Amino acid sequence: MSLKRVYYSAYISVNEDSNLPALSSPPLLRENRLYQADWLLRFYGFKANELLDESHPNFNSLLDPKCDWAIRNIGNFPVEVNTADYLTLLRVPGIGVISAKRIISARRENKLTFDVLKKLGVVLKRALYFITCSGRLMYPTKLEECYIIDHLLEQEKMPADVRGDSFTYQQLSLFDCGMSQ
Repeated sequence: MSLKRVYYSAYISVNEDSNLPALSSPPLLRENRLYQADWLLRFYGFKANELLDESHPNFNSLLDPKCDWAIRNIGNFPVEVNTADYLTLLRVPGIGVISAKRIISARRENKLTFDVLKKLGVVLKRALYFITCSGRLMYPTKLEECYIIDHLLEQEKMPADVRGDSFTYQQLSLFDCGMSQ
């Protein structure tokens, strides 16, 4: 079929009917996690069974799939950015496709430092737990699941449905422009 892209859409009820699933709010976080996982599968070299398996059948609601994978595979870290191959760099939270290519290119000239990584587009708030530059961590950090999760969650703006905020979703009308006349 030559499909190139998959689209996900959270179920949003358009009317009240007892035959429809009852949801307090649309599962928008799940939709977002599916897109994130799809991206990892298509561009980052991940396999589906690395992201979800029998012991982890659902996506983590607090962490994106890449961070969740990294924490579950903490033994693969820290990664030395001056020597790691491209596919290994792609597995580091905070390093994307473009940043990984820039790292590979830039380290041919000089040893990379954390300042250089920041200029290359690496999100150090996430990557600092998983990388070293010339054998050194950015800060003295623990390579422990709980420690990393606590610090990542402090930095992240937690999704509304995880925080417990209650939002009201409403079906938009084609004829209601929201302006008073």
